[in-house]
Amino acid sequence: MYTIVTGAMGFIGANLVKALNERGETNIIAVDNLKKADKFLNLTDCEIADYMDKEDFLDAVLDGAFDDAVKAIFHEGACSDTMETDGRYMMENNYRYTISLLEHCQNEEVPFLYASSASVYGGGSIFSESREHEAPLNVYGYSKFLFDQYVRRMWEERTGQIVGFRYFNVYGPREQHKGRMASVAFHFFNQYQAEGKVRLFEGIEGYANGEQRRDFVSVEDVVKINMWFLDHPEQSGIFNLGTGRSQSFNDVAVAAVNACRKAQGETALTLEELQNQGIIEYIGFPEALRGKYQSFTQADISALRSTGYDAPLFTVEQGVDHYVEHLLKAS
Repeated sequence: MYTIVTGAMGFIGANLVKALNERGETNIIAVDNLKKADKFLNLTDCEIADYMDKEDFLDAVLDGAFDDAVKAIFHEGACSDTMETDGRYMMENNYRYTISLLEHCQNEEVPFLYASSASVYGGGSIFSESREHEAPLNVYGYSKFLFDQYVRRMWEERTGQIVGFRYFNVYGPREQHKGRMASVAFHFFNQYQAEGKVRLFEGIEGYANGEQRRDFVSVEDVVKINMWFLDHPEQSGIFNLGTGRSQSFNDVAVAAVNACRKAQGETALTLEELQNQGIIEYIGFPEALRGKYQSFTQADISALRSTGYDAPLFTVEQGVDHYVEHLLKAS
């Protein structure tokens, strides 16, 4: 019996493969699209049974090749570029493909754990898993929203576990291939290492410079929660996966810089000190993002907590410190 991870060479997918390995699970089918070949680096320290291209995998599923052969599917594969303008591609890749996998899992009574996104909430200020709060600002968010709606429509007829995770701003190891879509923690670390300074967006929509706020969640917590649901097949639902805390981009920058300074034996500096020394500076807000940008997110995680998951979640300061330690060891 196989465990399937789609998007297995991507950020969250690769971390899930590693976590499964740490549990002794190696009978894993890694599914991905290797048009960007350098993603393979994410799995070089992992053990898998086989790799399949995402199109070949779907054809095999539809042909019955995986009937009675799958323990669970972690569906992380998607186009996650919020600036993507090809709506036909986005809907085929993120929506139709996902429906096909869900239907297979329901026919086979197989757990289906999939990546949704906090982008379904758009520019709103209430982040709880309810239709009236959902209004995506881009086609990526819409593709995720539409699949969540599909799940809601068939909810009463489900035959196996279905869990959707509305990921907030995830950061951590194995995201280096994402380029501009990598987390701000990753970019701030690299900027500081290369130039001795970091650059943040100026304020918009009433927010001061660098004070736009997001719910930043460590991929370590994301993986732990995925594994917890795998171990609790009686739990189904669509859940926010964040920390329940909103922290500023300035907080991330301060944490990243001070983690680097700590590694060099230097003392931590406050935000004001970093600004005064020119280590944190601000650049104009990109016109291309105006009207498509979430200036504030904060997950309501009461539904997640109601399932019984009660482990503490990293703050930005804790999670970024862990992450920078990893990045320094890898450099």
